[in-house]
Amino acid sequence: MASSYKILIMGASYGSLLATKLLLGGHTVKLMCMPAEAELINKKGTRVRMPVKGQDKLVEIDSRELKGNLSADIPQAINPADFDLVALAMQEPQYRAPEIQTLLKAISQAKLPCMSIMNMPPPPYLSRLPGFDAEAVKHCYTDSTIWDSFEPGLMTLCSPDPQAFRPPEEEINVLQVSLPTNFKVGRFDSDEHTAMLRQLQTDIEAIRFKKEDDSFELPVKLKVHESLFVPLAKWSMLMTGNYRCVQKDEMRSIKDAVHGDLQLSKSVYNWVNKLCRELGASEEDQVPFEKYAKAALGLVKPSSAARALFNGAVNIERTDCLVKNIAAQKGMQSDIVDETVALVDARLIANRQASQR
Repeated sequence: MASSYKILIMGASYGSLLATKLLLGGHTVKLMCMPAEAELINKKGTRVRMPVKGQDKLVEIDSRELKGNLSADIPQAINPADFDLVALAMQEPQYRAPEIQTLLKAISQAKLPCMSIMNMPPPPYLSRLPGFDAEAVKHCYTDSTIWDSFEPGLMTLCSPDPQAFRPPEEEINVLQVSLPTNFKVGRFDSDEHTAMLRQLQTDIEAIRFKKEDDSFELPVKLKVHESLFVPLAKWSMLMTGNYRCVQKDEMRSIKDAVHGDLQLSKSVYNWVNKLCRELGASEEDQVPFEKYAKAALGLVKPSSAARALFNGAVNIERTDCLVKNIAAQKGMQSDIVDETVALVDARLIANRQASQR
């Protein structure tokens, strides 16, 4: 087994959080990003700030001071043959760009294992779920055809549970973590590829961050699971909090979406949990509502999906559409989920009409 892996992360914003953990573990990481981002990262590295137990202030981690090696490049300059693993860390609509589609095609032809950190599981991952009809939900994707060349067994899903944002007053190489939870990833079909994930997990677990005379553990671990359903636990959170930030004429924080009516939120959360169990998940694969509700108290901003919609986005990740349509396959329906999907649909239609004026 290699002592150090070469990992391509597509997306330098949220991707820089995973990159930082891998760099601390001594691995080589390339961030795929826009030209201006690549230039800045190659010059100044990345900065990730996170809350750490026992520390009064946010801890800032500078990539230039870490054990691993970081670089950044544009899609056209990247050769998939240089890597052992690819992490997909952008939002689903962004993969439609022509130069990114070309790179994805080369990655699929190279048969590289891919770990998606999207809220929207790529269709090849859904195809790995027993008895699941991935064809029936393709309309929920901005462009599902870009995933057609990927082998299902080479695609896994990593739940993007940690919450982070780029502080608007900072340069674009700075990321701030607001909820330092763990990445939860399902296994690959192959034992060899799964062993690579487990090695990354072990390396990240072993990290002790040194600051002046102090040495301490950092939050945000990578947890590898045998079950393919563990990463789907995020769906309940998204449908209870993130998408319900979208109101008819305004947006609200995740905290307000969840705690505005806690019993209603619990009913939505448990309904999505039940849907996942209908697909094959066990209760052990899922996160109790009470734990999520407690975490949501700290999520005082609207979700990225809501912010994008109210900034005029014409495409966003449609996990809401996905969940509604998967539920229909199982004969399940929720008025609250239907209402949420309708609000997102209406905002997207308005944004598309405005963009064509």
